[in-house]
Amino acid sequence: MKFGIYYSYWEHEWSADCLKYVEKVAKLGFDIIEIAAHHLNSYSQAHLDEIARSARDNGIAITAGLGPSPQKNLSSADPAIRKAGRAFFEEALTNLAKLDIHIIAGALHSYWPIDYSKPVDKAGDRARGLEGISNLADFAADLGVSLCLEVLNRFENHVLNTAEEGVAFVREVGKPNVKVHLDTFHMNIEEDSFAGAIRTAGPLLGHFHIGENNRRVPGKGRLPWHEIGTALREIGYSGAVVMEPFVKPGGGVGSDIKVWRDLSDNANEAQMDEDARRGLAFSRYVLG
Repeated sequence: MKFGIYYSYWEHEWSADCLKYVEKVAKLGFDIIEIAAHHLNSYSQAHLDEIARSARDNGIAITAGLGPSPQKNLSSADPAIRKAGRAFFEEALTNLAKLDIHIIAGALHSYWPIDYSKPVDKAGDRARGLEGISNLADFAADLGVSLCLEVLNRFENHVLNTAEEGVAFVREVGKPNVKVHLDTFHMNIEEDSFAGAIRTAGPLLGHFHIGENNRRVPGKGRLPWHEIGTALREIGYSGAVVMEPFVKPGGGVGSDIKVWRDLSDNANEAQMDEDARRGLAFSRYVLG
């Protein structure tokens, strides 16, 4: 396994530039930095080159996360929105390849966060999302990119809420570069068993997010990490394990994640760095 962290841990906005975090993440001992793919299309070629160079110089791999906006939703009932979503993904995937990124994960088949003030059409959204991902898979494969579809809790999405639903969706797509993305925070809400969900995903598990029940770094909550680690080893998982803690209120990140109080105990950046370092050491011990 390779261990990473989502750089938005330190930020209030998804649009924050990831470049300044590449060296920091490497110095903290991580193997991977996960970046938000939302704004890559606005980066200049020179800036993309600078990020890629920094990653190479620091021995860091990059993965990408994405919760598409409602205007880029592959499962929309509006054909114009689905077309805009396809165009966005083609441009974003092309830019990911320039950064030597081989995994993009998240609610790629839908949008995030869901607006539940509008009617929910699970069957229709699933069918359209399935078509959109199926049609996009070969384009991504030609760029060497895997599409890892995140299984989210019921409060953030309605299409894929359990590992079983994720596996069924991925099997219907039937493309080797389309896989399941599990996240311990969401699993804690939806799954009957952490180990059972991981075993259900089995060889289709392409990406794995870790975070506590309270969204703090691993080791600062109550999740059964030894059970999780045992199951990952049982299925022979050797991919990315990316820490995704969110502890600071404010900005678009705090609003979307629903962080309404400071979960860091008023930590400054140096203290947050130390929490990340300790969370990494803990994760390597219980999962690796």
